[in-house]
Amino acid sequence: MKVLVLSITAGQGHNATAKAICAYLELIGCEAEMLDTFNYVSRILGETVSKGYLITASKAKLAYKSAYRLAELRKKSKSDASPTRATGTMMAKKLLGYISDYDPDVIICTHIFAGIILDVLKEKRETRAKCIGILTDFAFHPYWEDCTHNDYVVTPDKLLNIQGIRKGFKTEQILPLGIPIKPSFSEKLTKEEAREKLGLNKNLSTFLLMGGSMGYGNIAENVKKIDMVDMDRDFQLICVCGNNAEAKAEVDKIAAESRHKILVTGFVNYISTIMDASDCIITKPGGLTTSESLVKGLPMIIINPIPGQEERNTQFLTNTGCAMSATKTCPLDECIYQLLMSDTRIETMKRSISEIAKPNSTRDMCSFLVNLAHTPIVEEQMNV
Repeated sequence: MKVLVLSITAGQGHNATAKAICAYLELIGCEAEMLDTFNYVSRILGETVSKGYLITASKAKLAYKSAYRLAELRKKSKSDASPTRATGTMMAKKLLGYISDYDPDVIICTHIFAGIILDVLKEKRETRAKCIGILTDFAFHPYWEDCTHNDYVVTPDKLLNIQGIRKGFKTEQILPLGIPIKPSFSEKLTKEEAREKLGLNKNLSTFLLMGGSMGYGNIAENVKKIDMVDMDRDFQLICVCGNNAEAKAEVDKIAAESRHKILVTGFVNYISTIMDASDCIITKPGGLTTSESLVKGLPMIIINPIPGQEERNTQFLTNTGCAMSATKTCPLDECIYQLLMSDTRIETMKRSISEIAKPNSTRDMCSFLVNLAHTPIVEEQMNV
């Protein structure tokens, strides 16, 4: 079986999902290739989208929030002249040669705009491949309604079926298999084993603060807030600063004089172990990080959501009882205080998490692909 995975670099979640799928497919003996769609069509376009997303997420939040909300409220255009459809059609023409040469059995997209390109190809019957879109957040992006010609869409959970149906998908097209993540996150150490590996106290409640691979947000300020929590029940903190060297230097200084033990790291490749050592994660609500946290059974305190899709992730996770949201009126230190005061609260969140977590998301997704590739193609469907 040959699988082509189309991603777009706008944040790291889409690429991480694509890489997880490719790695697992190769592990089970399939051929898989990942392509950064915008970079292939135009390197300038790819770099502009990648850098533009980072700038928008950090410097122009209100503008991005407004644009996202306008997209949610817009009326769907049935015309090929709509901006998104016209752009998708243009890119589909440039991508068709690559797809024809590779001749995949299945094409997967991990970004909505790649999904629109596939939708154009499916509508015009220009590919024999089965086409599957994957949500990498806990909500349907506004433009998924332009992707209903694709064969299937993979979602984080069945609770999103109602959104998919409203977008125009049939129930049988919606696959609530979970966001594909590295299978290694399904492997767990006991808290005691993980804490021993990290040199932490085995008996203390442990919080994990993460800012993603880029060390997003005011990490040092959040560490100060956490360290200010003063109560009889002691706790310890793990702070992962990612590639933000400046933040790590600041937190190292705080840790040297903190009232609580703080383990500070930069970018590391053992996040799975760090999560195993933790009782709660404090993080921005990216789709991949939160999916990994759910698999680890970690209650969440959500901070610094990027407007748009991460705000929708926050709504889903808090509404399903898996997370708390730190706000100006319920700040981070109060959230931590409440969790430390109530073991029942933590256990209730863990039970909610067990309803949503998909520990075998990548395996289940790839098993579905293998079966799908061996499903005969009906000639009428291909207009032959």
